[in-house]
Amino acid sequence: MTVADLQPHIMVIDDDPFVLGVLTHQLTSLGCQHLLTCREARHAMDVMEAAEAVVELIFCDLDMPDIDGIEFVRFLGSIGYRGGVVLVSGEDIRVLQTAERLAMAHNLRVLGTLHKPISLADLSAMLVLQGDVTTTLNPHTALRQYLPDELRQGIANGELVNHYQPLVSLSSGDVIGVETLVRWQHPVDGLIYPDRFISLAEDHNLIDDLTRCVLSQAMGRVSEWNALDFKLHVSVNLSMNNLASLQFPDFVAMTAAANDIPLSRLVLEVTESRLMRNRIAALDILTRLRLKHVSLSIDDFGTGHSSLVQLRDVPFDQLKIDRSFVHGAWRDNSLRAIFEGSLSMARQLGMVSVAEGVEDEEDWHFLRATDCDLAQGYFIARPMPAEQLPDWMAHWQQQRQSLFA
Repeated sequence: MTVADLQPHIMVIDDDPFVLGVLTHQLTSLGCQHLLTCREARHAMDVMEAAEAVVELIFCDLDMPDIDGIEFVRFLGSIGYRGGVVLVSGEDIRVLQTAERLAMAHNLRVLGTLHKPISLADLSAMLVLQGDVTTTLNPHTALRQYLPDELRQGIANGELVNHYQPLVSLSSGDVIGVETLVRWQHPVDGLIYPDRFISLAEDHNLIDDLTRCVLSQAMGRVSEWNALDFKLHVSVNLSMNNLASLQFPDFVAMTAAANDIPLSRLVLEVTESRLMRNRIAALDILTRLRLKHVSLSIDDFGTGHSSLVQLRDVPFDQLKIDRSFVHGAWRDNSLRAIFEGSLSMARQLGMVSVAEGVEDEEDWHFLRATDCDLAQGYFIARPMPAEQLPDWMAHWQQQRQSLFA
């Protein structure tokens, strides 16, 4: 393998030589380097299996002869591919959306979909939104999988850091709170995102230590923001695996008290990604948290396990509508129907509704025309270190004037 092979490559797969040429030219014009092109999925599979190059991003057409895009997605899942995937097709948009969900079910990091003919603006927006993977990732560590002991040591060494993404009121534009998003500041590999270590923590009984660390940091930041007169709610994500320790509500209460934070300012977001292992313990813990006036949010609503059953059984007071039903709902009748159905359910249950995945101004104006309460997404703000929040707050006060004009 040469030095060039060690650089992160972008692979483009399409059986149409014209489309292949156009997409390659577009990527090159946007500053992307080290491109690999394949007219057959079989060729791409051979490259991946032989490890002939470090492939960090793949653009894959769906409708190809012999081995189609769905079969290639299945292959990527089987080899544990950890790079980014963009699905491309000229088929009906719902076919693309289904393929995207399938790829995510294979635990692939799907950056998005592109409908043919691909516009340079759409391609550029996607690369900007996701960051330039060809330059920001270390090619030697991009596909590295971490060991439980590494993460355990990282937690003990204080290497976990929180970033915060603002949530704003759709009716007033006021900044209501922030969601806490953990990162791992690895001493060698730099900033590691949670999709590369949360499952590791869940599988090796580290998630409770991780969550307690995240929660303690977040409460400390809220205390600092109070001194700046920022009266913000703070949301922290919980794994279903956290809902096994009956002492967890007491830890939450003690941490809030130590930072002089009312528990009513805390929102715990419960993801549906895993089933409750111990239903009795989970209901015990969640009910005690609500009795302490902690808000409970059902996160990524509609994408996980037994959503309606959990809404029936757990005292949630906030419903967070998954980004896959929010972004682009203004132009997609299917997404709009699902979004409006979720919103109606939240309203009838007396729950605060939150739309995540507000990626552009069209998403924003669509949500403003609904009865949704809160919004978050890259159009409003990317997750940021706590130190950047005051400057962003000042910037938002200017931006909101034009958005509410």
